[in-house]
Parts: sequence; C-alpha cells; structure tokens
Amino acid sequence: MAGVLYLVATPIGNLEDITLRALRVLGEVDLVACEDTRRTSQLLAHFGIRARLISYHEHNEAARSRELLERLAAGANIALASDAGTPLVSDPGFRLVELASKAGIRIVPVPGPSAPLAALAASGLATDAFYFAGFLPARRSQRRKALEKLRDIPATLIFFEAPHRITETLEDIEAVLGERRVALAREITKLHEEFLRGSVVEIRKSLAERPPIKGEITLIVARGGETVEVPQTPLRQEVEALVEAGMSRMEAIKQVARCRGLSKREVYKEATVKGTRPRKAGPPPAEAS
Repeated sequence: MAGVLYLVATPIGNLEDITLRALRVLGEVDLVACEDTRRTSQLLAHFGIRARLISYHEHNEAARSRELLERLAAGANIALASDAGTPLVSDPGFRLVELASKAGIRIVPVPGPSAPLAALAASGLATDAFYFAGFLPARRSQRRKALEKLRDIPATLIFFEAPHRITETLEDIEAVLGERRVALAREITKLHEEFLRGSVVEIRKSLAERPPIKGEITLIVARGGETVEVPQTPLRQEVEALVEAGMSRMEAIKQVARCRGLSKREVYKEATVKGTRPRKAGPPPAEAS
C-alpha cells in the first residue's frame, strides 16, 4: 500500500503557533522533507521530536520529487515542511504534489500558520476576495509590468517583499496602481511585529522618516476603485481617547502613529497643539527602527 504525503504548516515566527496535529504528524512519519534541515532540526528539537530529515529545496526539487515519489509508492509516509509557513505558498513543493496527485498518492494538508492570511486578516482591508502574487520581480521595469497585469483585478492584492526594496515597490505601486490604501505587515508573530496602515503616500512618508526597516514583509494593497479614506478624528482627540482608556501617553502616541502610517514625532506635535500641553508629555519620542 502506498504511503501518505502530509503538507505540514510550521510557525512563521512564534513557535507556539504550531498545531498539536502538526507535532503528532512530524513525530509519526517515516521522513520529513524540508527546505533547510538545520532549521527544521531546531524546530523539532524544541518540541522533543526525533525524525529523519531530507533536504527539499528549489535547487534539488526536480530530482528529489521523483525520489520521494518512489518512497511514497513503496509505502513510506512523508511530511513536507517549509522553513516557515505553509508549504507551496512561495515555497517548494508543487512538483512533488503534482506527481503524487497523478500517481494517486493520498495528499493530506495539515493547516497552520500562513503569513499572507495573517497579514490580510489584520490589514483592515477587504477580505472577501484576494489575490496572492508572491514576490514581485526585483528589477523595476519588470516589477511595473507585473503590477500592470494586476491593476484591474477586483480583489485585495497580497505581496511578499524584501525590506531593501520596499520603498521602490511602494513607488511603483503608486505609479502603476494609483493611490490605494495599503497595509505593511513586518515580522508577523515575532518580537518586533509591526503593522503600518494608510495610503501609499502615508506609508512611504513614514518609512522615509525612520531608519531602514528590517525583517520579513507582507504587503496588502486595496483593490482598485476603493476610496482612500483619511481618518476624520483629530490626532489629539484620538490620543486622548486612548489615554482615558488606560494607555500611557507615549504608548497612545505610538499606536496612533502606527495606525495612521505617521511618525511618532508628527503625532506628538499634532497631539500637543491647540493651547494646552498634555500632562507629563515629556520630550518628543525618539524614532524607533
């Protein structure tokens, strides 16, 4: 009898996000195929799991897929795991799944963490229809051509992007797609998780006023035709409301800055005008990376 191919989602940052089912499957299969055996070894060791590992990445995917298919046909149960997130989502695995499907091998998804869905859910943008485009081309000319093909898709767009290219990508989005609402999610589920929400111009301005950002980025772009709404509540009023709710003034300023896609210094300035200075406001907050 042929074995089973499990597609196991692994944490994108916080190890507590792994599911009980994923831990059981990883501990029971005959073999775990993974992008980086060292990284997966660390994950398994953290949970006290011993397993046989074999590398499966973009450079050996063609040959390794045939090898793994033979093992599946011979009765081995195999788990396919990415370095982080759900296999096949901008990660290797399609060739193996395609071959296994054609061969009649049972394929079982073990769902879990997914950066695109996590970012979309917290973006504040429409979730009823979305299009995941993965990484855009690195070259500007090719990137703009790719964006032109996506311009008229009636859905929220989701991209992965490298931190050193994010500013150029936002410029291209504005040039090709127009002034849309966006949400930039950085280091999702990790210690320095951050969301910037606002128009393309607002996010670009916010990034220009701080040191270059680091970490993994997921970019959510509103569908075409949606109005770019500017919050109507004055910044000072929004800060005061958070303070009255029990938040410290500096934390309130930081939160409003994140939600508006503004710098903390800009929010501080606006929140302390019109007559009276807030109690114990202190000096303007320093910009954080």
